[in-house]
Amino acid sequence: MTPSTTRLVTEPELRITRMFDAPRQLVWDAWTRPEHLERWQSAPEGMTVTLLEKDLRPGGRFKLCMRAPDGAEYRLQGEYLEVVPPELLVFTHTWLDAAGQPGKVTVVRMTFDAWGRKTEVTLHQTGFASEAARDGHEEGWGSTLDRLGDYLEQVEL
Repeated sequence: MTPSTTRLVTEPELRITRMFDAPRQLVWDAWTRPEHLERWQSAPEGMTVTLLEKDLRPGGRFKLCMRAPDGAEYRLQGEYLEVVPPELLVFTHTWLDAAGQPGKVTVVRMTFDAWGRKTEVTLHQTGFASEAARDGHEEGWGSTLDRLGDYLEQVEL
């Protein structure tokens, strides 16, 4: 009898943690409420959100279109899996091709932890097809979180 071999295959994943000098409810609202989102764009630096549809509830869906300075458009969609204000947001994330067809589905889990009047946001994304895909998301999410931090510094408490 031949011994069986078990091989553990792991997909690349991404984890980013940021501390914001703002109360948790404000950080949650800035991430989820339209009156905040339209002011800071919720996109990487240089990108402009031209379409945002959002149904923020478990089973609700979202669609987003970001336009780059050169006019290129990047579309994505997803479904909210868990919504626990103001502490947890879990959703799928799928880029759409030029024909509107979805690509690989990843899952994003965001936690919003209160540390006194500060808030720690941890973004954990799983299901990438490659390390290159993960690295591209790391750059995009990092820039988006930088923009969120800049926005939160301007909001009156």
